[in-house]
Amino acid sequence: MKKKKILIIDDDPRNIFALSATLRAKSFDCLSCTSAEEAIQLLKTDEPIDAVLIDMMMPEMDGYEAIPLIKKIESRVEVPVISVTAQAMVGDREKCISAGADDYISKPIDVDKLLQVLSKIQ
Repeated sequence: MKKKKILIIDDDPRNIFALSATLRAKSFDCLSCTSAEEAIQLLKTDEPIDAVLIDMMMPEMDGYEAIPLIKKIESRVEVPVISVTAQAMVGDREKCISAGADDYISKPIDVDKLLQVLSKIQ
């Protein structure tokens, strides 16, 4: 069984490090990008990616702008995009889902909940 590859998009390298370490310990492979623009360019390649975790609050292009662009990449339409936000305000989940996210998780990340969300990946 091949490891699932997760793309982590976050402007804070500390978040990338923490998420990558956690996911690698659970037998996932991880790639990371520190901007949505960089991630979109990567997603336009043929790099195999099974899911995307995207921070919703980033400078330049936030997750709300990036998710619809990711979903427009023909080869990535079926790739689950999971929004990650520290805001966790009323209505955030609905706002993320309406932007095109397949699921939502708030920071600080509950690892068990994250693993449950990722377990849905085909």
